[in-house]
Amino acid sequence: MVENGTVQSVERAAQVMEILAREGTAGVGEIARELGVHGSTASRLLAALEAYELVERDGDGGRSRLGVGVLRLAAATRNGLDLTAQAGPVCDALAEELGETVNVAVLRDGSAVNVYQAQGRRTVALHNWVGDRTVLHATSSGKMLMAHLSTTALEPLLEAPRERFTPATVTSAEALQRQFAEARERGWAVAIEEFEEGLNAAAAPIRGPEGEVIAAVSAAGPAYRLAAEELPRVAEALVRAAAEISRRLGHRAEVTG
Repeated sequence: MVENGTVQSVERAAQVMEILAREGTAGVGEIARELGVHGSTASRLLAALEAYELVERDGDGGRSRLGVGVLRLAAATRNGLDLTAQAGPVCDALAEELGETVNVAVLRDGSAVNVYQAQGRRTVALHNWVGDRTVLHATSSGKMLMAHLSTTALEPLLEAPRERFTPATVTSAEALQRQFAEARERGWAVAIEEFEEGLNAAAAPIRGPEGEVIAAVSAAGPAYRLAAEELPRVAEALVRAAAEISRRLGHRAEVTG
């Protein structure tokens, strides 16, 4: 019973911090109502958090806010939240599962820059894309990154001329906009022989702590093995992997229902 009570107290303390992170400040009564506990319980939780400087209070009975202790904890974990460090193990496992090459790319100066690559043991070695800059409009990662740009950031990219790499390369701004809308709705993007003939790929978005898309994780392989009809199945695995990487980076997906 003591153990269960301790766990419940920890859960409630975490909920208090989530409330303060969301609201900025809150009174004891507000916190008690949201937690569904007596005011004295909420007050004890706040006092315990205050002892570790995780919460600050404006005088006796004043409103509470997150304290400097949160900054101390954040500083201690910041180095561990590096994108490649968190994405690496997930991508390695995904490459083994799919038997295809998996990459993580970020948007830099109008290009997709690959920062991590994983290959399953069964995969025939392909080009190592780490550090390479690739075009946005003809790659699955590039399309996913473009799909989540603001209108202001996207417009100059759509106005710039686009190279046609294969007969399948999409260069029309209108067609790309339709693909972006579809990618946002279903959660993944594809490139079917658009950058290289005989090469197909799919990508899903990686989100940062605030929900912003900061990178894309993709899987690519030869069309004879990764056929167009196989991409939805691969995309499902990519979406799961992207969600896990996002979680490791501090993103909390909204719970519905």
